[in-house]
Amino acid sequence: MPGIPIQHQYPDDLSHCYGCGRNNDKGLHIASRWDGEEGLASFTPRPEHIALPGYVYGGLLASLVDCHGVATAAAASAGEGEGPQRYVTASLHVDFLRPTPLGPELTLRARVVERRGRKVVVDGDTGPGRAARQGAGGRRAHAPNHGPGVTATLRQAGEGFRPGGRFPEPAR
Repeated sequence: MPGIPIQHQYPDDLSHCYGCGRNNDKGLHIASRWDGEEGLASFTPRPEHIALPGYVYGGLLASLVDCHGVATAAAASAGEGEGPQRYVTASLHVDFLRPTPLGPELTLRARVVERRGRKVVVDGDTGPGRAARQGAGGRRAHAPNHGPGVTATLRQAGEGFRPGGRFPEPAR
């Protein structure tokens, strides 16, 4: 996957995310790329990402699809000659279709399926040896038979964050 990862184009002060932030030494360092139609990434789970012997922890999969979906929304929304703006997740729904084996490289794919103002809805999936693709019209995150290797699907809505803007203060 050629090109600079989407996440590496975020401003330094917005690059600390555990999942994808280049400024987080202990993070996962997810590196998504945009091909003009979909976001693509790969990630190899490490032994510490175990749930049960031989399988990946589901929370890791949710983190992967979360950061990858946000990056896909950012890249798809970037104007010609602009870097991607930073998005935050407004809603995340992950369906785990089957256990994900620990060891093989995972492939992540995501597509924008809806835009409403600053809100972008992304569908995607991940899995080892991923054979299935997004369904007709981009409304489904997987083929009807789920194909071999598809282990998680994503439905995500995020909202753009403009540089110089402010995130809401955390609830106390």
